[in-house]
Amino acid sequence: MPLLNFNHKPKNELEEGGRKTAEVTPDQLQQEPVRTCPSCRKEIPVSRIRGNHQCCPKCGHHFRMSARQRIRFIADRDSFRELFDDLRSEDFLDFPGYANKLRATEASSGEKESVVCGTARIGGFDCGLFVMDPNFMMGSMGTVTGEKITRLFEYAVENELPVIGYTVSGGARMQEGILSLMQMAKTSAAVQRHSDAGLLYITVLTDPTTGGVTASFAMEGDIILAEPGATVGFAGARVIEQTTRKKLPFGFQKSEFLMEHGFVDRIVPRFQQKDTLTMLLSIHER
Repeated sequence: MPLLNFNHKPKNELEEGGRKTAEVTPDQLQQEPVRTCPSCRKEIPVSRIRGNHQCCPKCGHHFRMSARQRIRFIADRDSFRELFDDLRSEDFLDFPGYANKLRATEASSGEKESVVCGTARIGGFDCGLFVMDPNFMMGSMGTVTGEKITRLFEYAVENELPVIGYTVSGGARMQEGILSLMQMAKTSAAVQRHSDAGLLYITVLTDPTTGGVTASFAMEGDIILAEPGATVGFAGARVIEQTTRKKLPFGFQKSEFLMEHGFVDRIVPRFQQKDTLTMLLSIHER
């Protein structure tokens, strides 16, 4: 009986003509891409999600949106005028790999920073508008993020404009050290000056809004709205459980839980947000 050659490397697909692959039919080539909803686990055609305000048509799950998608969705057509778009983050601490990450993130997201600021009309009412982008380092708050938001509030005071802010963030950007944490006080001071001028500030909390953003300008609105099912909190639930050694309530840090406990004024599904903001702006028009 011949000995088995245990050292013989199995043939790969390219040897002796390779394996036969299944043919792809024209119908398969033309098949529309789908996304699996993380809530109901259904596979939904991308076009149906896009046509439903980036929400699952089966269960209503709110998928994350880029800043530009939200601006197109919430602002009146052709009314948005971007401000401070020349500002961009730099690796001033020489944090390992940060410079390359910034450039790669800029290329993949199409943005220079984690927030887009400008002026717009919503339902015909003028306002300042900032929208954070989850595609830029999960909306992390760096020095330029804080600078742009601060400048927007200062511009709004000068021009007597209300401010609408959409938040999404994983927190302060660790690659910028203590300077990223300083943006909490900086933006909060700008919000206070805007409030002292008698101007309206509305925040819309989206998934996730966490860390230093939650502990500053996200929760400082005169009116705080939130999307359904959004995670909102400072520290992570696991960190809190390990620190307090207590089991957290079901749904802790979800927007519904926060509204029950008085931290959110109203949960507004995405398809109702423009009408809701228009109504609030009309009530507080100066």
